[in-house]
Amino acid sequence: MEEKNIAGILADLNDSQRAAVEYCDGASLVIAGAGSGKTRVLTYKVAYLLMQGLKPWSILALTFTNKAANEMKERINKIVGGNEARHIYMGTFHSIFSRILRVEAEKIGYTSNFTIYDDADSKSLIKAIVKDMGLNDKVYKPSVVASRISMAKNHLVLPDGYAYDSSFQKRDVETHMLDMTKLYAAYCDRCRRANAMDFDDLLVNTYVLFNEHPEVLKKYASNFQYILVDEYQDTNAVQQKIVCQLASVNNRVCAVGDDAQSIYAFRGANIDNMLSFQTTFQDSRIFKLEQNYRSTQNIVEAANSLIQHNQRQIPKSVYSRNSQGEKLKLKMAYSDKEEAMIVCKDIKRMMDKEGAEYSDFAILYRTNAQSRTFEEALRKANMPYKIFGGLSFYQRKEIKDVIAYFRLVANPDDEEALKRIINYPARGIGQTTLKKITDTANLHGVSLWEVISNPEANGLNVGKAVVGKLSAFTQLISGFIERMPVEDAYSLGYDIIKKSGIAADLYADKEPENVARQENLEEFLNGMQIFVEDRREDAQLSMNILLTDFLQEVSLLTDLESGQDADAPKVNLMTIHSAKGLEFPNVFIVGMEENIFPSPMSCNSKRELEEERRLLYVAITRAEKTCCLTCARNRYRYGKMEFDTPSRFLNDINPMLLEVTNLQEQASDTGFMARNGYNAYSDSSSSYGRSNSYGSRYQNSNPVGTQFRADPKLREAGHVDDTYHFKKGDYKEIFGRNRQVEGLTRLKKVAASTETTTSSSSIGAGVKEGTMVEHSRFGIGTVLKVEGQGENCKATVAFQNVGTKQLLMKFAKLKILK
Repeated sequence: MEEKNIAGILADLNDSQRAAVEYCDGASLVIAGAGSGKTRVLTYKVAYLLMQGLKPWSILALTFTNKAANEMKERINKIVGGNEARHIYMGTFHSIFSRILRVEAEKIGYTSNFTIYDDADSKSLIKAIVKDMGLNDKVYKPSVVASRISMAKNHLVLPDGYAYDSSFQKRDVETHMLDMTKLYAAYCDRCRRANAMDFDDLLVNTYVLFNEHPEVLKKYASNFQYILVDEYQDTNAVQQKIVCQLASVNNRVCAVGDDAQSIYAFRGANIDNMLSFQTTFQDSRIFKLEQNYRSTQNIVEAANSLIQHNQRQIPKSVYSRNSQGEKLKLKMAYSDKEEAMIVCKDIKRMMDKEGAEYSDFAILYRTNAQSRTFEEALRKANMPYKIFGGLSFYQRKEIKDVIAYFRLVANPDDEEALKRIINYPARGIGQTTLKKITDTANLHGVSLWEVISNPEANGLNVGKAVVGKLSAFTQLISGFIERMPVEDAYSLGYDIIKKSGIAADLYADKEPENVARQENLEEFLNGMQIFVEDRREDAQLSMNILLTDFLQEVSLLTDLESGQDADAPKVNLMTIHSAKGLEFPNVFIVGMEENIFPSPMSCNSKRELEEERRLLYVAITRAEKTCCLTCARNRYRYGKMEFDTPSRFLNDINPMLLEVTNLQEQASDTGFMARNGYNAYSDSSSSYGRSNSYGSRYQNSNPVGTQFRADPKLREAGHVDDTYHFKKGDYKEIFGRNRQVEGLTRLKKVAASTETTTSSSSIGAGVKEGTMVEHSRFGIGTVLKVEGQGENCKATVAFQNVGTKQLLMKFAKLKILK
């Protein structure tokens, strides 16, 4: 290609990008800060290599998604012309190495037509092996075993070495999975006998192939004259070792990524691959892309001030030449309910003021479970939204399972609900039995419930053992049906979840997949409790709040979702992990509290805590124009309202770049509490107030575990310390299993806490028109009207963010502000 064409191409790059593209003589690491043009450098570098005369098939470019590889090929073709990019070895690690294994499979004991098992295939095989080995399938769940095997392979711990790896052995002992070593070996043996590889094998077997057959390695290492690796911070042990193997001949490898965005350790990613690059690849050079083209200066500087608190990182100075922009905003709410309303109001305000679209907004949260409050607030505000990379809260399996139980209790003739949960959790009522039940019901023109309630009378052709199982199930549901007219939705719903076995099933292990389900279950119960409390306080609805009322509410919410226009712009909701690689004009980062962000499971490990900080860095750098962080003073947890302290990470952001709107200032805006300087976040465990001295707001910057101001029996049993904090590990053990404390559960009933002992003469004392009051969920409000006396006393209160509520005073816990 002519020199002038090359010069013309390079003219499209800034100085740092150009330097990274032009250096091709040895190994190089390109540190690409957020929004700095990482993909641009990769595509231009491949184009530059082609224009320098390198053959397409001698270039290996490894990406993490096929979509990224295809987009890069299209861009390369536009730069160099023609269709040369289609001959490049460009794709995901798995796709590229599966091609190599097809050619070389016989050298490691496979044939070239080997099968690739997906996750379902792997779990099915594991289930069969567990059965063949006579193991307890409640302990050795396929999903748990598959996750354990996958993590071992990602760390290059093969069956022969598994028994000698202390970390895996320790975990197996803790989870009572002492036969994992044999199971792992049996799984690998069965895969080999079936001439099959799972996704992890595509990497592991490539490493084994190159390691045991030097001549094969030399062939490919010589052929690939240049290797490029995208998202290098996300590589695991086996991926990094394969790259080293293939670079052993030419040592021409270019790794691109950002150590500040390494957030996938739970998948096996190892940030050390990037931090130790110069040690791994001798005489390598580092290039830093530090100009952020995405975000305003204030957003970039705020993100920088946060991430500089991590010690294990490659120093860089990311900057922006965009406009200065607004400061980051921190908005503090009384509750998660008010937090969601604040976000909705801000979106509506910015749309009205700036003409923004719904799609210009993203709400980012640390855990999937947090989506519930925002989904409900957006639906009630008639604002369309979409969940990116996942399901909406009420569509998640564990939630649909629980709701199916509720539906069956409310209406035992509900055929679809019964089919869904008659054998969940597993109780030995399989598909064959279910078909017989269905056929019998159709024959007699009755419901499935009628058949299983009276199997003999309906001529159900099943054995005595099955009849016994059906009887146990119908007795379980019938017991709930009898309680339904007299118990509130939360109390009955809690018992259904516990006694049905759903809680025990979900809390059987601590694998990431199940932890997310546990969090969703807990949030579901939180939502039920809030529903009951809100209805109980509502002067117009004060009655026994039944399970049918809750089901009606859920049905209305899900109906609103189904009615949304699929193509219309929508607010984006997603976890921060899902947001990586995306960008939005306006970003809300919600739930900025201890025990949420950082995750309580990371607070006792410096390495994990630094990854949590990187996660927040990723969240902030998704924003182009505005970034708002929110936190709540109170959240329902474990069946009661819990006080939360703001996240320690807020203390890491330069206070000059953060505009704080705390509860007092929100009130002052409407005339509340201006006289007495009320500090809404004053508490023995937090001094987050109005002070501009940043350090003084976080006296409790290193809390231990999950705060639980509850039953002293927790402390007596050794679960919590003297400050009522869960000891590490205990808080995941308590719910549903009661292994250490009989009758004690993580999610506690709150019937006692909701009963009022206030005498009728003192109800509403001191509350009158114009009084400023504080409510734990609704925030600060002004009393507009008080009417009625004693048990019937009710107050109409205008709350700043959640609107006007008419509250029954005997239930409403209002605090008078003076």
